[in-house]
Amino acid sequence: MPRPTAAQLSYGSATVIFSTVAMLLLSRTETGVGVGVIVLAALVLGLLVALTVPMPKAARAVLEDHAAASVPPARVPQPRTSRTGAERVSEPSLRR
Repeated sequence: MPRPTAAQLSYGSATVIFSTVAMLLLSRTETGVGVGVIVLAALVLGLLVALTVPMPKAARAVLEDHAAASVPPARVPQPRTSRTGAERVSEPSLRR
């Protein structure tokens, strides 16, 4: 699952804040259980909004490219092993 975008985070956060305030004002609850239920409902609503905000086209293209790249290639070329030790070019090693 890709990381959430800034739009998803801001829409979800705004939904949680505004829906909590609206439900508290409309329900006029004063008990702790009532406030807890309203807060839980607002969090679920905010999560739902954050997950349904559409992703940008660039992020969708990256996901599609990643899915297409996971398919293995049809043929992998094999290295040539016909050279013998005497035919090799003498080059200094870069290892120390």
